[in-house]
Amino acid sequence: MIVIGYSADPYGWAALEHGIAEARRRDTSVLVVNATSGEAYADPRFATPGQVHDVEDLLRRSGVDYELSQPVGVDTARELLAAMERPDAELLVIGLRHRNPVGKLLLGSVAQQVLLDCPKPVLAVKPE
Repeated sequence: MIVIGYSADPYGWAALEHGIAEARRRDTSVLVVNATSGEAYADPRFATPGQVHDVEDLLRRSGVDYELSQPVGVDTARELLAAMERPDAELLVIGLRHRNPVGKLLLGSVAQQVLLDCPKPVLAVKPE
């Protein structure tokens, strides 16, 4: 199984496309995780129902078996790392955005935590 860390932006879409391509290459399924802490009134990275429809439409058209998870009230990095603990999880695909050093220091980084703590391979991609 390929675990895809999806956010409702171009970085998440890039992760989705690359994750689907990896699933096809490996003849396996995907688990799309779109998580939010729920701390903010609105989280722009958490997919709306319309965006979820678009994601599911792409997944259906791709022909890969999939599962979509949208947990609320969780730490995104921990949620992705927990998904990678599943025995059938082979690869984690995440979108990588450019952050300056001060932004990383003050806000932390889901990608950085996942890259450092994931016990299995991680593919970090950028939109074209």
